[in-house]
Amino acid sequence: MKKTYHVIGLMSGTSLDGLDIAYCELRLDNSRWEFSILEAVTVKYTQKWKLRLQAAPTLNGLELSLLNTAYGHWIGQTVHQFINKHKISPMLIASHGHTVFHRPMDGMTLQIGSGAAIAAETGISIVCDFRALNVAIGGQGAPLVPIGDMLLFGEYEACVNLGGFANISMKSETDNSIRSVKVSASVIRRTAFDICPVNIVLNYLAEKVGQPYDPSGSIASDGALNWLLFNKLENLAYYSVEGPKSLGREWVEKKILPLMDESGLSVPDLLHTYTHHAAEQISRSLPKEAGSRAIFTGGGTHNRYLMNLISERSACIPVIPSDKVIEYKEALVFALLGVLRMEGMNNCLADATGAPCDCSSGAVHLPPDVIAGRK
Repeated sequence: MKKTYHVIGLMSGTSLDGLDIAYCELRLDNSRWEFSILEAVTVKYTQKWKLRLQAAPTLNGLELSLLNTAYGHWIGQTVHQFINKHKISPMLIASHGHTVFHRPMDGMTLQIGSGAAIAAETGISIVCDFRALNVAIGGQGAPLVPIGDMLLFGEYEACVNLGGFANISMKSETDNSIRSVKVSASVIRRTAFDICPVNIVLNYLAEKVGQPYDPSGSIASDGALNWLLFNKLENLAYYSVEGPKSLGREWVEKKILPLMDESGLSVPDLLHTYTHHAAEQISRSLPKEAGSRAIFTGGGTHNRYLMNLISERSACIPVIPSDKVIEYKEALVFALLGVLRMEGMNNCLADATGAPCDCSSGAVHLPPDVIAGRK
């Protein structure tokens, strides 16, 4: 069986860098997947949109609903412009949305960016709201990327994304390099979890000295390690929790930022200490076998200071892929998740999320014919 899918994947991360748009070709050949990222761009948020999204958790119900709709129309218009610029004809758009709340312990998660509005603006079928079903059946709703790691990057022992949060997906003993499209719970075993906050904290600190982020970790490298703060971070209860687990903005605001703000340290010392903490947590999470390989993606891979600290602490070999894969791997994987959803295949793994079973998650919006036929 050979099939080819041309799909746009969309991703907006907690670091609010912008909207990642990736036009991908996904090829299925004899139960094996291959991919190409044909066109991709990150559309930076204007200051107005950044402030609106930052304020989303403070809005009342009506205001948040209006933001969800407005943001969905903005996404749809932005993607429509991308499609026209590149003269492409995607069969599907898969959108992660922008996370406002993630509280799986309370049975809820919320990613805004109305799929209906995106479908209305583009005239293309949309899959969105990928986390909700998994949370509803008792899972964490995250991480969602592990099935993409398995099907598209199965040659690596681990896949690490360094975005707002660091997360990891690893082969387990029964995985046996399976890269089959037949995703039954009896064969798929993959360990995955959020490791620690990364850019959501580093960017917060860099903004204190008027920088949107710390280029290459240069500010952090000039600081000094504060052992008192380092040990407080290392002793946070989350790091001793076993099994599937995930992090959200709320946890950072409650557990991490107060430690930063109350320390009395300079920004370079805070960045230095937190970068060492993140490197320690990430290196502990990597496979322990010498010579094993982990592919690193996400904006944090450009932080040379962080990557050097990880390399020094780990027996695992960090692999840095092409710039397109670094920047757009998550958008690529959501394109895959959208295809799996439309094909009725499982796209959310029980082992990764702690749910009682695998599931095929995502809300589908099919545009009316009058919109779908519009040029």
